[in-house]
Amino acid sequence: MARALVLTVIGEDRPGLVEALAELIAQFEGSWDESRMARLAGHFAGVVQIHLPDERAEGLIAALGSLSERGLSASVVDSDWSLASIDHRKSFRFELVGQDRPGIIREISSSLAALGVSVQDLRTVVESAPMSGERLFRAEAELAAPDGIALEVIRAALERLADELMVDISVESGSDAG
Repeated sequence: MARALVLTVIGEDRPGLVEALAELIAQFEGSWDESRMARLAGHFAGVVQIHLPDERAEGLIAALGSLSERGLSASVVDSDWSLASIDHRKSFRFELVGQDRPGIIREISSSLAALGVSVQDLRTVVESAPMSGERLFRAEAELAAPDGIALEVIRAALERLADELMVDISVESGSDAG
């Protein structure tokens, strides 16, 4: 029987951190399923979903402490493997671009939560605008709506919010994306 785990890791960024984590996972016969990793403010931060034989899981969990020798701090949670992947057919894409200011994600996430929409994947960045050099905030997300909520209802709510926040928002169904 397989066991699914979600690992989070963070450490001062330097070469070899992903290798150290991958090596440890492979040592316990784990399979790297999905991950999100980034360099943020000089630190490496990552989240990894793995699965491995149930009898090897406790050994891996105990061995995670050894990553501190390589400069990584790690934590782990058990996951329900049946819920481990996103059903992209029931999801939709969301993109936002606007002048950076505090509270954008709070406002958007509050509006989505009120509709019962779940954030499956979120990526944000602040960058300099071409020409003006102003700080632009960009967000891309994959979202999942609950049964019974039409995409048009969500789109209308986000467009009203876009007007209030003075940002550009686009929403498209998963089948329209990519």
